[in-house]
Amino acid sequence: MKIISINFISFIWFILMSFLSFLFSIYFFCEDLVYFLEWEVVSLHSCMIVMTLLFDWMGCLFISFVLMISGLVILYSMSYMASDSFTVRFIMLILMFVFSMMLLIMSPNLISILLGWDGLGLVSYGLVIYFQNVKSYSAGMLTVLSNRIGDVGILLSIAWMLNYGSWNYVFYLNFMKGDSLMMVIMFFIMIAGMTKSAQVPFSSWLPAAMAAPTPVSALVHSSTLVTAGVYLLIRFNIFLCDNLLGQIMLLISGITMLLSGVGANFEFDLKKIIALSTLSQLGLMMMILSMGYPKLAFFHLLTHAMFKALLFMCAGAIIHNLMDFQDIRFMGAISSGMPLTSTFFNIANLALSGAPFLAGFYSKDLILELSCFSSLNGLIFFFFFFSTGLTVSYSFRLVYYSMVGDFNSLSINLMINENWLMLKSMMFLVLFSIFSGSFLMWLIFPSPYMICLPYFLKLMTLFVCFMGAISGYFISVVSLQYMNKSLRFISLVSFFSLMWFLPILSTLYINKFILMMCMNVMKNMDQGWSEFFGAQNLFYLLIYSSKFNELVNLNSLKIYLMGFFFLMIVLFLMII
Repeated sequence: MKIISINFISFIWFILMSFLSFLFSIYFFCEDLVYFLEWEVVSLHSCMIVMTLLFDWMGCLFISFVLMISGLVILYSMSYMASDSFTVRFIMLILMFVFSMMLLIMSPNLISILLGWDGLGLVSYGLVIYFQNVKSYSAGMLTVLSNRIGDVGILLSIAWMLNYGSWNYVFYLNFMKGDSLMMVIMFFIMIAGMTKSAQVPFSSWLPAAMAAPTPVSALVHSSTLVTAGVYLLIRFNIFLCDNLLGQIMLLISGITMLLSGVGANFEFDLKKIIALSTLSQLGLMMMILSMGYPKLAFFHLLTHAMFKALLFMCAGAIIHNLMDFQDIRFMGAISSGMPLTSTFFNIANLALSGAPFLAGFYSKDLILELSCFSSLNGLIFFFFFFSTGLTVSYSFRLVYYSMVGDFNSLSINLMINENWLMLKSMMFLVLFSIFSGSFLMWLIFPSPYMICLPYFLKLMTLFVCFMGAISGYFISVVSLQYMNKSLRFISLVSFFSLMWFLPILSTLYINKFILMMCMNVMKNMDQGWSEFFGAQNLFYLLIYSSKFNELVNLNSLKIYLMGFFFLMIVLFLMII
């Protein structure tokens, strides 16, 4: 009863705070206001430590979405984690996770951004290893070591910001853009955003983080951990326009979209397919951000959060009913046993694919039309449209394996809809997955985009979605069945299903090279020469000097000298 009350109180508090933050965002947007809240923590002579918080329409709107999804995830966890013995610990980790994300969103200061950034990394490690086994430990270590690279990038950018009078980067953005040396800061920030949002070559940790409980995956992949990198780059978007860094980011994010889309078409783990779809959408956000459309990237970030959280919640309900089977080849005919969950799952998949008039359509269609309208080369155009077709392909492949055909799981299995707590949390997200796209478009873009394109380019998005659905069905029925039954294609299937061998390359060199090098550095430097010339040797030196001072202060030297002279006199007399 105590656990249920903690969950329910957290849910109510999050929903109320989400509604309040949403009202603030509308007010700030209509009045074009930005508020800075400064709190003087310590003032010592001329040195002041000030905590600064930034409130604008973008931050308040993002906080509103984070709090709402977090509240629904906590409501969902009341049923999903009911059999867990440590539910209070789980809820505390979720609350710490949300607090770190809010600190990151509200910070105009690189120091407080680092606090929220590191808080996200640390708590995510605790959540990934929540189910304590070897696989979870390996996934958690890969996650935390990959994200440490981004943390180092933010630390180096903090050091480089010492060239200015403050770490409040919002005051220096326009000035830093004109200074070529200060593009170093943007390079480090870009590395940090790439690691947190799992862009190539840091993509391997995102599918590995599926070892966490499914409610955590719904929270992480919708609005918190992986979107932190995109949000940080949206704040620094002025650096990515019309320069080399923006072009590099455009190419990397396009490769990420292609890699994840192809990999999801060869994957059979339900949660990993949805994780790879998150990776694909993150690449899409990064691409449109690199082209100079930060508002559009933020718009897709919010709409994506809704249907991605719903997808993970439906996947968790399905896995729960299948007695923890995650392989989609063990599924089939789920719609007959779980009609409501299957309906929600299909709506989320259609929103992800960009089906007309659902949430994903308004952002994805606008992004693809702007890519046609912009002066891009053929490679980037190919990345946009081919990866969108792959999104529809793996979505329909997932539906085909899980909903169509006969029931392929255990012969004794009870397929029922989950209890009402799960369904209520999913019902809220279904409404937002349908209506949030149009609502946010009217809110964020008061004057609509007028994009005039030829007839065939205007219909290109729908054509790509239609062809992607057909290819997903074709891959499910024909291609992969022959490839899996024959060893002739085993190397090709392994290459695509293992994300171009990125997880193997990441873990292999971490085990064989980096960890050995770190151990040698620790033994030779931290516990070796730095101890000898530093703390340890200084300790011994202080001991010896204090003993010598004690000897002198106790006049022992006079006694020894008198004894020595007395001995010399006795010897002299004896000789005489």
